[in-house]
Amino acid sequence: MKIAVIQASSQKDKNDLLFDCVNKAAKDKGHEVINFGIFKEENISYSYIQTALCISLLLESKLIDFVITGCSSGQGMMLACNSLPGILCGYIENPSDAYLFGRINDGNAVSYPLGLNFGWAAELNLQSTLDKLFEDPFGMGYPQQDAERKKSDTILLKKINMVSKKSLLEILPLLDETFIKKTLQRNCVYSYIMQNSRYEELKVVLKKYRNPE
Repeated sequence: MKIAVIQASSQKDKNDLLFDCVNKAAKDKGHEVINFGIFKEENISYSYIQTALCISLLLESKLIDFVITGCSSGQGMMLACNSLPGILCGYIENPSDAYLFGRINDGNAVSYPLGLNFGWAAELNLQSTLDKLFEDPFGMGYPQQDAERKKSDTILLKKINMVSKKSLLEILPLLDETFIKKTLQRNCVYSYIMQNSRYEELKVVLKKYRNPE
């Protein structure tokens, strides 16, 4: 599984910590972790909504399987993600949240509160939460006696999430052009998609926003 780490500018000082914690939790499970920032040296600020669009682009391009993200509270990022195509994002603030989301809800993104209550020894809770997220295979159901029912509910939820949303190609022309252009200034995301994705229709559209005629 390819896992992306990406968060909003409001908590850019947490990027190194978040990336390190995800690596510790996921790498020994055979997953690849890719860091999309935001990096400390970046001067441009990206809101949680712009970051959520980046997450949608990465997931819809089929280049990334799972995303670890966050903002100051974690809530805004979760809501923004769930408003966009291709994302089923959970809010996790402790190990039990993370474990249940992975086993039951089997989504493709999680949002963590990187500012709220992030005090002394907060990195311990972050690490424990991510460890629990990747402890067992996703989508296995929980508790064991209800596992099959939980799996069926998750399949139904994913179907509803898919059919109730327009495609990314449909919504981009309906969004504010300045918002999209600013989002695509996140070069590490844009370049990764353009160099690796086979979603040619999307790449053509993104190129037009970056390089208007």
